[in-house]
Amino acid sequence: MRGWLGVDTLPWLIALPLVFATASFLLGARAARHFAAPGLVLGLFAAALLVWQVAVGGAQRQAIGGWAAPLGIELHADALAALMLLMTAVVVLPVGLYARVYYEQRPGGAPFWPLTWFLIGAMNALYLSADIFNLYVTLELLGLAAVGLVAMAGGARALAAALRYLLAALAGSLLYLLGVALLYGAHGTLAIALLAPLLAPAPYAWLAAALMMLGLIVKSALFPLHFWLPPAHGGAAAPVSALLSALVIKASFYLLVRLWLDLFGVLATPAAGQFLGWLGAAAIVWGSLLALRQDRLKMLVAYSTVAQIGYLFLVFPLLTGTGTVAAASALAGGVCQMLSHAAAKGAMFLGAGAMVLAMGRDDIAGLDGLSAHLPMSFFAFALAGVSLMGLPPTGGFVAKWLLLEAALEAGQWWWIVVMIVGGLLTAAYVLRVLRHAFLPAARGKVFAPVPRTLEFSALALAAASLALGLVAAGPVALLAGGRA
Repeated sequence: MRGWLGVDTLPWLIALPLVFATASFLLGARAARHFAAPGLVLGLFAAALLVWQVAVGGAQRQAIGGWAAPLGIELHADALAALMLLMTAVVVLPVGLYARVYYEQRPGGAPFWPLTWFLIGAMNALYLSADIFNLYVTLELLGLAAVGLVAMAGGARALAAALRYLLAALAGSLLYLLGVALLYGAHGTLAIALLAPLLAPAPYAWLAAALMMLGLIVKSALFPLHFWLPPAHGGAAAPVSALLSALVIKASFYLLVRLWLDLFGVLATPAAGQFLGWLGAAAIVWGSLLALRQDRLKMLVAYSTVAQIGYLFLVFPLLTGTGTVAAASALAGGVCQMLSHAAAKGAMFLGAGAMVLAMGRDDIAGLDGLSAHLPMSFFAFALAGVSLMGLPPTGGFVAKWLLLEAALEAGQWWWIVVMIVGGLLTAAYVLRVLRHAFLPAARGKVFAPVPRTLEFSALALAAASLALGLVAAGPVALLAGGRA
C-alpha cells in the first residue's frame, strides 16, 4: 500500500534519518540543532502513517529496486514492527528537544546529531529488515552509533564504558553472525520467510539458534551478561542515556521475539522458554537490589533498566508450550512493556539529567530541597516510577496485567510472584529518591537554573507512559489483528 501522495512509507523511514545524519555532519552542530525538530516531527508523521497503513491494509512489504527475496532486499512491516517504529519516533522527539537545549550549555555536543540520526536510521532499518543478514548489518550500525554516543561524554570513565560496550556489542554480533553463516550454509537463503519452512530439529539448527539467541542476549544486557550496561547508561550524557535505555536495548529484544516466533518456532521448546524466564526473574531481583544500593542517581536509574529488562524475558515461557490465549496475552503484555518502559525510562533519565544540572553533582544525598526547585522534573520522575511499578492507570500496569493473565491462563503462577516482588522492589528504589528530594534543603544551598524545555521534555515522556495505559486497547487490537 502506498502512503501519502503516493509515496512508499517503508524506504522513507530509513532514508530520512540518513539524509538528516549526512546533513548534520556536513553543515555542523549549529545548523543540525535548527533542523532537528522538523526532522523528528517528519519521522513521527511517517511512523504514524505506517501504523495507519498496517491497521487498514495489513502488513506492508516492499522489494528494494523491484528485486524480491532471495535475490534482493525486502522490507517488511507488520503490526509489531510498526509499533516499534512509532515507539522510536515518539521517544526521540522529546529527547531531541531536550538535547537541543542541553548541548547549548555544554561542550562536546557536536557529534550528537549525526550519531543520533544514524542511530534512528539503523533502528528503523532493523525493524523493517526481512532477512537475517540485513538484521546483522543494522545491529552493527546501531551498536557503533550507540558506542560513539557513550564516548561523547569524554573522560576516562566514559571512554572505559564505551570500550566495554563496544567489546560486548562486537561479541554479540560475532555470535549472531556465526549462526547466520550456519543457516546460510545449510539452506542457501537468508530471507526469514523462505528460511523458516526449511528448518527442522537438527544439530546445525540448534547450534545456529543458540549462537544467534546468545548474541542477542548479550546485546540485550540480560542477567548475568549485563556488565556493560550500567557504566554505559549511567555515565553517558542525559539525552544519550535516555536513547540507550529507552530504545537501543529494545532493538535486540525485538529481534529475539521476532526470531523466536517467525524463524525458530520449530526449535523453541518449553525448557528453553523457562530458562529465559528464570534469567529474567533473576534480572528483576538482582537489578533492583543493586539499584537500591546506588549512591549516584543516574546509576540507580541504569540498574533499574537491568531489572526492567527482566520483565521482557518473562514473555518467552508464556509464548512456548501454552495455549493460544496465553501466548496472545503474553505477546501483547511484552509489547506494552516495551512501549511503557521506553517512555518511562526516557522520562527518568531526562529528569535525572535536569536534577544533575541543578545540583552540579550526581549523588542521591544531594537531592534535598530539589523538589521545590524542579517540581516538574520530580513529578516526571515519580510518574515514570509509578509506571515501572505497574500501578494503574499507567502503561506499565496494562503490561503487567496482561502478563499476569497469561501466567494464570498457562498455569505458571510463579511468574506472578516474581512480578509482585519486582514491583515492590521498584517502589523501594523510586521512593528512596523521592524521600531525599522532599527533605528540606540545607541552609545556604543554592541550585543552578535549569531551562524549562528540559523539564517539559521529561514530563512529556512521563505523560506518554501514563497515556499508554489509557489507550492500550489500540496497540493490543493492532497486534491481535495481524503479524503476518
